[in-house]
Amino acid sequence: MKVCMIVTNGFEEVETVGSFAILRRGGLDVDVYSLRGEQATGRFGLYCSKLKPFADFKDDNYAAIILPGGPQYNELKDNAHVLALLRDFYARGKYVCAICASPTILGHLGLLKGKKYTCFTAMNEDFGGTYCDDYAVADGQIITGKSAAAAIDFGFAILEAVCGKETTDETKKDIYYK
Repeated sequence: MKVCMIVTNGFEEVETVGSFAILRRGGLDVDVYSLRGEQATGRFGLYCSKLKPFADFKDDNYAAIILPGGPQYNELKDNAHVLALLRDFYARGKYVCAICASPTILGHLGLLKGKKYTCFTAMNEDFGGTYCDDYAVADGQIITGKSAAAAIDFGFAILEAVCGKETTDETKKDIYYK
């Protein structure tokens, strides 16, 4: 089973690497695409290379799309191709996942209407859904995370949606998560 993640310069390292690690530990293949070709630099200077260029994106039967937060949110929200991809995943019943600032992108697309969700509290607006002050919230095919501190819970929420509770519980056990 595969999922994809989209990053660009300014990605929040904890949200990106934390959720990536949880998903890989749970047995998922995670393809990370960059709007900057094969590289991206996080908000605190973590340089990642050998990423997949977003320009070459092909839907490889991904079960979910994931948007980490951080200052990259500004570039993601203004990219017409990213927005079209989010709409497409949602329309096809696939999981659409975002953490911290990035759930607001989903809100502006209308994907949070009637949904329970979370996001970085200071960025919450009236998106037509129900804001929850939780680390991670799953409501149907929408999975959202609150902040960098929520990266592990966010990763587990995605893992459970895609792979089930048994795989998630085993992965939690493997890292001594309570």
